[in-house]
Amino acid sequence: MSQTSDSCLDKWMGREALAEAMIPVIGRLYRENNVVTSIHGRSLINKSTMNILKAHRFARRMSNHELLLEETAPLLNALSELELGAAAIDIARLTEKFRAEGNGASLDEYLRAELAEIVGKRGADNRTSTDVVLYGFGRIGRLLARILIEKAGGGHGLRLRAIVVRKGAENDLVKRASLLRRDSVHGSFEGTIRVDEEANTITANGVQVQVIYSDNPATVDYTAYGIKDALVVDNTGRWRDADGLAQHLQSKGVARVLLTAPGKGDLKNIVHGINHKDISDDDKIVTAASCTTNAITPVLKAINDKFGIIHGHVETVHSFTNDQNLIDNFHKGDRRGRSAALNMVITETGAAKAVAKALPELQGKLTGNAIRVPTPDVSMAILNLNLENGTTRDEVNDFLREMSLHSDLRKQIDYIDSPDVVSTDFVGSRRAGIVDGLATISNDKNLVLYVWYDNEFGYSCQVVRVMEEMAGVNPPSFPARDVIAPIAVLEGAGA
Repeated sequence: MSQTSDSCLDKWMGREALAEAMIPVIGRLYRENNVVTSIHGRSLINKSTMNILKAHRFARRMSNHELLLEETAPLLNALSELELGAAAIDIARLTEKFRAEGNGASLDEYLRAELAEIVGKRGADNRTSTDVVLYGFGRIGRLLARILIEKAGGGHGLRLRAIVVRKGAENDLVKRASLLRRDSVHGSFEGTIRVDEEANTITANGVQVQVIYSDNPATVDYTAYGIKDALVVDNTGRWRDADGLAQHLQSKGVARVLLTAPGKGDLKNIVHGINHKDISDDDKIVTAASCTTNAITPVLKAINDKFGIIHGHVETVHSFTNDQNLIDNFHKGDRRGRSAALNMVITETGAAKAVAKALPELQGKLTGNAIRVPTPDVSMAILNLNLENGTTRDEVNDFLREMSLHSDLRKQIDYIDSPDVVSTDFVGSRRAGIVDGLATISNDKNLVLYVWYDNEFGYSCQVVRVMEEMAGVNPPSFPARDVIAPIAVLEGAGA
């Protein structure tokens, strides 16, 4: 083995050692201080050494500088000495800001000034906890459960207390737990799960969840399980209007309702990042719109604000869903009776029209259609737009990449420009949509954008953000503002 190879391996092992040493520090900050650490929105809680290394590698997409463990490890150690109160801290952005604005101050001095609001508060959390009930436990319900359990922390914020389902078999509880534990698309649950058939509970990573069997959303007494003022998240899709969803409010212990589907009538369709500030305390029923609406609305807003949209067409290439047949059989919907596993199926989508509920300035400007394809997860929206102001491919891509890094929409919009990515690369994405820069087509005022989205997990993350807004349980985030650095265009930056 050459000296060069030896040096390369030694450097790698040194980075591994630094990442390993970060794990207990990240854990202590989380358990003792209610501090959630992340790298450009990628949570570091309960992550392995390799995941921490990959998160650092991912950060090279974000600026001209590599994110070095030699910088982040000391920063984490310094944070652990400050007796912090509850917060969400992005160590990548904080490192970048210290690098740009430190002005000769020591790391400790800088952090004490930047985080003055929470220094010395040792775990203090002004948030009140909110009980959460998942009504339905299908694809979205189980992913919401995973996310809520991951974010449980010290019990502040959103607290998953119960799920409500119709009993399907004598061993129903064991089967529900098994489906939470194993997922063919999203992999195994990260943690431990115990089932108590006598108490009818599932305990996952210390979070005890009551399983309640009911066919009627209006007759459940949640207070009998110690649940009060709960936020009920309806994942069934059985009721889409105010009258149907209001049944939940008749049950004891329920304060508000969130629907994980587009609502009908005058219900507010909320896309987090776009109109979540429209939620008021008086809104007892809110909807989180659809996965496609969540994926395209942030990108459409960004483009409309910058270039103006005259009109456009949205074509969704969407993974098949449970409402289709696996093999040809009767279905009340057109074409959906044909085998989902064997066919591309043209169907309708209301996402284009639904955009206007969150973004009224696009009212009447969009049409849409959908093609269901034989993949289990991750979809793509093709936005064919006619603009008021002409642009170029490079200008649009640079703009959207900047939006994904430093704008208020950075939790919703991601950007990638790798030549080899395919749909499975986006399984587990926490962003609402990911712009594929290499696929962008621009001809002055005609623009075509390709937006990937995990229609299950990415959407579930958006739902949780709406839940946090409804409950008012968002912790303070640091750094409060970004350093706007020049964007490095790296070959294969999205890999």
